[in-house]
Amino acid sequence: MSTYSQSWLTEYHFSTLVELLSYRASTQSEQKAYTFLQTSETEAESLTYEAIQLQAQAIAASLQTLNICGERALLLYQPGLDFITAFFGCLYAGVVAVPAYPPRRNQSLSRLQAIAQDAQAKVVLTSTKLLSNLLSSSNQEGLELAGLHWLATDGLSTELAQAWQPPELNSNTLAFLQYTSGSTGTPKGVMITHGNLLHNEQMIQKAFGHTQETIVVGWLPVFHDMGLIGNVLQPLYLGVPCILMSPVDFLQKPIRWLQTISEYKATTSGGPNFAYDVCIRKVTPEQLKSLDLSSWEVAFTGAEPVRAETLEQFASIFAPCGFRKEAFYPCYGMAETTLIVTGGEKTALPITCNVEKAALEQNRIVKRHSTQGDTQTIVGCGGSPLDQQVVIVDPQSLTLCTSEQVGEIWVSGPSVAQGYWNQIEQTKETFNAYLADTGKGPFLRTGDLGFLQDGELFITGRLKDVIIIRGQNHYPQDIELTVEKSHPSLRPGCGAAFVIDFKNSERLVIVQEVERSYLRKLNVQEVVGQIRQTVVAQHALEVFSIVLVKTGSIPKTSSGKIRRRACKDAFLAGTLDVVEDWSENPQNKAKFIHLQADLDSMLEKLTAVRQS
Repeated sequence: MSTYSQSWLTEYHFSTLVELLSYRASTQSEQKAYTFLQTSETEAESLTYEAIQLQAQAIAASLQTLNICGERALLLYQPGLDFITAFFGCLYAGVVAVPAYPPRRNQSLSRLQAIAQDAQAKVVLTSTKLLSNLLSSSNQEGLELAGLHWLATDGLSTELAQAWQPPELNSNTLAFLQYTSGSTGTPKGVMITHGNLLHNEQMIQKAFGHTQETIVVGWLPVFHDMGLIGNVLQPLYLGVPCILMSPVDFLQKPIRWLQTISEYKATTSGGPNFAYDVCIRKVTPEQLKSLDLSSWEVAFTGAEPVRAETLEQFASIFAPCGFRKEAFYPCYGMAETTLIVTGGEKTALPITCNVEKAALEQNRIVKRHSTQGDTQTIVGCGGSPLDQQVVIVDPQSLTLCTSEQVGEIWVSGPSVAQGYWNQIEQTKETFNAYLADTGKGPFLRTGDLGFLQDGELFITGRLKDVIIIRGQNHYPQDIELTVEKSHPSLRPGCGAAFVIDFKNSERLVIVQEVERSYLRKLNVQEVVGQIRQTVVAQHALEVFSIVLVKTGSIPKTSSGKIRRRACKDAFLAGTLDVVEDWSENPQNKAKFIHLQADLDSMLEKLTAVRQS
């Protein structure tokens, strides 16, 4: 455990992450910074601060021979520590890092190809093994590798570090592009500077109440903002130990996450709501006996809607292991704000608000003291620090909402990124918003909906995902939760609700994964009946179409969010991995899908004609 003085947080000011890592390498050179676990049972590898800097300088020196300072480098790595040294290698060379997830076998390369082309990457950093796989004939054709220089960083000698030359960097220098998860559209590269990162790390440190005694455990993908900024850069900022594991190891056996927290006496660890749900469902009573979670002080949860029911169940099930409900830390953040935007008090219980569902559908907040009747419980995500402003704005009038109104969440402050890479119009629209009545700004338009009560932020949904039927607003995540609870054969957190335009009216469509154990014995009529009945009872909505799909096939983002737009596109294109397909009127539905396909084809042809 680290025993150094944390006085540097106030005595030293770092302009870049390179300065920060250099400081760690000089003052804590032999301290183990990162440990990566192999299936959480053995330590696969570890790195000291001195070793990280040495490897980063060697990678940087190799990049400097290519004369690409300011250019973009795509980072493709399997879980492990190679990504971390490559990320810092880019920073030490003044090259803009572009983290991405390496494609799995037989997986479409379209997203990776889109990122590489949009970022105008000049080089790809990867491992020797992945380099061999990615340069195979089948992958090479899909990724369009022409013009890209490939570099396997795990085979570089650290002696190369002697040739490294410090680049000219400052707080405004672009550090990396964080490509958005694409839950509501095409991924865009968010431009994050060194100053953005250091400010956000300071926010996290203060919000989480981190000290020199903090120990971090993480399984989140390090190419994603929550894993990179929360689990990799925050421990560096603090100078404390970090224990990492593969996301696959967690998903295959969730107990591994909790065992790692227990073994290393971790104080901070977390993930999206679904991670806690998985533990609730998969960890057995026998496994509970071996866990000690009393050290867990900050169990952060974000990136997707935080469910009060999940917090209650997890706290109840794991209380015998020493877990305290006060450890739960609901928070809110996004790539466009580097990471964290709001968070609560570290030692306080999560704050909840019971509201009338009917009023919420009209963008009004009517609070209720009990959960009885037609109410919904929303979990608060804390408040914002003094040097950052969060306001709720009517997305049509662009004026401030009252505390009794739902509106779009706008943010301003030093953690707000510089915009989208090569997207001038979208940057202007999203990052340069001004209030219509006061002219205050610029603000970032988050695209998220919510409300503020006594400084506490409550999230209600995504602006573009809101379902409007007969003038009533419905949040898809609420319908999805209703669906997954309607029958035990339906896989939690793996459903999408959206609307299609059919005969000039909005019609509700449900796409839902089936649990693997039910695939061969599925009573489709029973499942469909339960879904329709429950959705009518709880939301007063008729379902137009229900598509039951195979386990693990629904489109998701890298952080586990449902990609509703991609689900809708696949539904219309007829490309879902269908187990069973039910429709209110199968004949009309088929005609609609064929008509939509014809229209899409016509639009493509018209676009081609215009471009020619």
